[in-house]
Amino acid sequence: MKSILKIISILTFLISGVFFAQIKISGKISYKNKGVANISITLKDTYDGATSDAEGNYTFETCEKGNKILVFTNTKFENVERPIIISTENITQDVELKEQLNEIDAVVISAGSIEASDKKRATALLTPIDIYTTAGADGQITAALNYLPGVQKVGETEGIFVRGGTGAETKIFMDGSLINNYFSNSVPGIAGRDQFNTSLFKGNIFSSGGYSALYGQALSGVLILESVDLPEQTSFDIGVSPIFLNGSYQKLNTAKTASYGASLGYLNITLVDKLLKYNTDFDKVPQNISADANFRIKTKGGGFLKYYTKFDTNKLAVLSESLEPDSDKNKVALKGNNIFQNLSFKQKFGRYLLNVGSSYTYNKSDVDFTTLLNNVPQNTINSKTTGNYINAKAVLERKFNKISAVRGGFEFNNANEDSRYGIFQKNYSDLLSAGFVETDLGFSNNFSAKIGARAENSSYLNHWNFAPRVAVAYRIAKDFTTSLAYGKFFQNPESKYLNSNVPLTFQKADHYIFQIQRNTEGRNLRLEAFYKKYDQLIKTNGNQNFSTAINNQGNGFAKGLELFWRDKKSIKDIDYWVTYSYLDSKRDFQNYPISLAPGFAAKHTLSAVAKKFVTKWKTGFNMSYTYSSGRPYYDIVDNNGQNIIRNEGKLKDYSGLNFSLNYLPNLGKKDSKAFTVLVLSVSNILGQKNIYGYNYSNNGLRRSPVTPTVNTFVFIGAFISFGQDKTNDAINNNL
Repeated sequence: MKSILKIISILTFLISGVFFAQIKISGKISYKNKGVANISITLKDTYDGATSDAEGNYTFETCEKGNKILVFTNTKFENVERPIIISTENITQDVELKEQLNEIDAVVISAGSIEASDKKRATALLTPIDIYTTAGADGQITAALNYLPGVQKVGETEGIFVRGGTGAETKIFMDGSLINNYFSNSVPGIAGRDQFNTSLFKGNIFSSGGYSALYGQALSGVLILESVDLPEQTSFDIGVSPIFLNGSYQKLNTAKTASYGASLGYLNITLVDKLLKYNTDFDKVPQNISADANFRIKTKGGGFLKYYTKFDTNKLAVLSESLEPDSDKNKVALKGNNIFQNLSFKQKFGRYLLNVGSSYTYNKSDVDFTTLLNNVPQNTINSKTTGNYINAKAVLERKFNKISAVRGGFEFNNANEDSRYGIFQKNYSDLLSAGFVETDLGFSNNFSAKIGARAENSSYLNHWNFAPRVAVAYRIAKDFTTSLAYGKFFQNPESKYLNSNVPLTFQKADHYIFQIQRNTEGRNLRLEAFYKKYDQLIKTNGNQNFSTAINNQGNGFAKGLELFWRDKKSIKDIDYWVTYSYLDSKRDFQNYPISLAPGFAAKHTLSAVAKKFVTKWKTGFNMSYTYSSGRPYYDIVDNNGQNIIRNEGKLKDYSGLNFSLNYLPNLGKKDSKAFTVLVLSVSNILGQKNIYGYNYSNNGLRRSPVTPTVNTFVFIGAFISFGQDKTNDAINNNL
């Protein structure tokens, strides 16, 4: 019996030696021929494994036998699985890794653009809360853009003036569709205001150059606005101030899949006109009535159908001292009406994303220019324009991996205008047809490119254009990226200049942009250099109220450097940003007799914004400052068919310090059913007497300055929301 037990023990020892011998598995892990540390190596379905060292080497032992799978994992690289057979010999397994393409980690192409969107990972810049709390912006998106690099402060007319371009060279889109007449109708010397409520939009992309091939007809830049999807809950909002009264209602269904809403507003500055010392003599103070309505439906597949419509009517009349001997007063009276509608739909179909949209605009501007002597009308010239505009666009996109995609589509923009100036009448009609294609190429998390092209045809010009565009971005260090962008951009001549039958073609601009950016938590630094070359610009003759295009022989350039620094981290509870822009630009266009620095372009522009919310006081403090060096001005007249400069000079430097307070009386009251914000805002608090330019008499011997309507503007208002507590959003965003 003892002999049998000894034999069993010996056999057991021999068998365990065979089946439980420790086999060593080792190797080296590399990426682009360099060792990679911290790669997790495991034998699938076991607890055996190791982690690679600084040189990429790893080793571990196992008692497992047979067919197994060796797994290599790390969040920055694609997982690798290698089958192995474990028997009695040690195993060496080397692996070459591939980078894991990740939308969060991938470098973003940002040359020329600043983005604020709830679905992007870029530092949020100018969200709706940012806009509302920027002192001096008066809650207007386009006014807040004046505090970003590349945008010129031009107060005498509406528009976004970007890098030496006119206000008409920047176009604005809502959910992909063009917004014609984004600004209210205006008269010379008084800029129109934004007609759209900032709260309508959840995000925006502002491009000061090199923008996507999905958009066109803008020589300088685009502002792309994305409307909100659904409200968080049903709410009723009212706003009250000495100059306006408005209210809105938004209803969210129980399933939170659909909503509808409407708003109504009225503006009248009679009271403020009497309290403040206005530079402008209003014969009829500005009055405005606006209304809008919307519905939004979330589809089963996660898509959205959105509809928005609005109506605006505005009136005003301005008196000014006449510069001519046969009259003592000039009067300009305006009646304007505007209707806008926008319908958009987006939906995923398998691997494809479809975006379609359409917008319609009706705009009527009726202006009377009257001379008066002893308050008796002497002569009146009427200028009236009625326009109908339809825009339609469809975009189909497919992603190939997490950071690569291709998209393409088509766009139609139809414009029809009937206009009259005095006895001159015309009808302008144009169908602009466009096709485009664009691809995002993610070569790695550190290198990406965007390549696209756009082709357009104008029925009025009877010409085609072709616009290639390319941009690349490369991460040079952990927090540093560089971007390069190039593109051709075309734009129709403005319809107000098309008063004769001379043959014309598209105006053209080439953009070259280089950017370096450092983006860390709470801080963003951007340095950008650009060069724009203009060709085929419109040359005109005539006066400022009625000019006619005569050829496409204009040209010009704009070059410069820009700095943007935003910091939410260095100073406790203070969010601030600083921008500086240097611009060197010259143009031979419109009625310029030679190449000149444009009258709307300042060489140096500096802006600073700071915000702080003090919870104990329930108050947000906001300040902003803008400085720009003096712009040039010209008095150009037609002398026997030849444009000559009769007077010229440089304006004094522009500066303005603005301040606002936002008080939340309901802060800390958990049972409060209303969210209230009380606002006090003072623009140009130091009363700086800024000048935008000069008007000249017919003989050029007399002139009068073009100034802001008021030097210092004071606003007091209350905004109340019933049913939706926005306190946390307000505090988190420094309201």
